[in-house]
Amino acid sequence: GFVVLTLLGGAGILIYLAAVLVIPEEGKADSIAAEALRERREKPWQLVGLGLLAVAIAVLLSRATLWPQGDAAWILVLLAGAIVLWMQRRERAGRRRILRGVSIAAGVAIVLTLAAAAAVATAFHVDLGDGVGTKTYVPASAADVHRKYELGIGRLDLDLSGVQLRRGETDVDARVGIGDLKVTVPRDVAVRVKGDAQVGAVDVFDRHADGHNAGVDVAGNGRRVLVLHVRAGLGQVTVERSVR
Repeated sequence: GFVVLTLLGGAGILIYLAAVLVIPEEGKADSIAAEALRERREKPWQLVGLGLLAVAIAVLLSRATLWPQGDAAWILVLLAGAIVLWMQRRERAGRRRILRGVSIAAGVAIVLTLAAAAAVATAFHVDLGDGVGTKTYVPASAADVHRKYELGIGRLDLDLSGVQLRRGETDVDARVGIGDLKVTVPRDVAVRVKGDAQVGAVDVFDRHADGHNAGVDVAGNGRRVLVLHVRAGLGQVTVERSVR
């Protein structure tokens, strides 16, 4: 069952990890989770690590398409929780107090950083599977224009200025989780735009909006209409016409 669930999206791995936490090892009376709860006063960081593991496992299991969604931030939180729990349990081996303090401080810093990254990624719907960095697309013809353009973090430039669109409507959906999105449209084509930024700014031709849930809508009609839905979780959205 674990093997099948692992092949079907990785859920088997998470279920196995959960079982490791709650099922006692052979010859032991308590599981890892039970020990952490019992020793919560003497070793509170064990409980912190256990909590991070539990939250990360619950969030990842709640998503049907686990690995394709690029939920790397929650996977990192899971690893951070495992590191904290492991470090605390290793204290029983008699590690030196100074080394223990440094390790705990480093672990806390890692946990806080990863937890903050996970929170930001979740809040702004960042999918690291869409990539990080700069992406530039310059389609040469209508056949080269994709329905969707997506980027997790960075800058996405979509230059449609050289495209002769087909008659009717051409739909394009472009999104950046965190960063900048710029779309250049042909000079002589009607454009219908819905621009949104969860937090940031939106500039569509001569119209501007900024702040929380900023949005700009522009209506356009004609024989050839470019229908744009441009979005950013956190960042800048710009739509402008080609000068050529």
